[in-house]
Amino acid sequence: MPFVKQVSIRSAMTDGPVQLIRPKRYGDARGWFTEVYSVPAFENRGISCSFVQDNHSLSVPVFTLRGLHFQTPPRGQDKLVRCIRGRIFDVAVDIRRDSPTYGQWVGAELSAENGDQLFIPIGFAHGFLTLEPDCEVTYKCSDTYAPDHDGGIRWDDAAIGIDWPMPAGSTPELSAKDTIQPLLADFDSPFPYDGRPLAPLA
Repeated sequence: MPFVKQVSIRSAMTDGPVQLIRPKRYGDARGWFTEVYSVPAFENRGISCSFVQDNHSLSVPVFTLRGLHFQTPPRGQDKLVRCIRGRIFDVAVDIRRDSPTYGQWVGAELSAENGDQLFIPIGFAHGFLTLEPDCEVTYKCSDTYAPDHDGGIRWDDAAIGIDWPMPAGSTPELSAKDTIQPLLADFDSPFPYDGRPLAPLA
């Protein structure tokens, strides 16, 4: 069954490939400072990719849904996602062939207030739902955008069963592309399994 857990993380390396990261904030009367990315700190968590592109999106209507997206090999993308304005529900779905957790998902609320980030490695589809109007999201990618390798899975695929936090009976704001993404059952995954099953965010 799909699962989701939204709790604080351990400071050391986690058991699963998808990681919820909570940078520490240092505050005083002026405000606060935080370090959102550091190569040594991320390597200590088992994350050793190099980021080469930063993306920034604005979603104006509440309950805008972007996803589920990925890039196929050899142009796969590791992503480090954070919300710098408003709140989002951020999701990763395991789409690595032969993975014992294939089709399962994890999710967490990221907000400008909590400062949390989600690391989503290659082999996972990514999507998010805005929980407030005018949400801004930034994310680092380990490869540049490659249209010929752009892929996606339907956001509402019952085989995945993501519990999107929307009012019952409501429909999210979607791009034209995201209304026609294929189902997981019709997807022939090119992503290999690396031996680490998806684990609840801890």
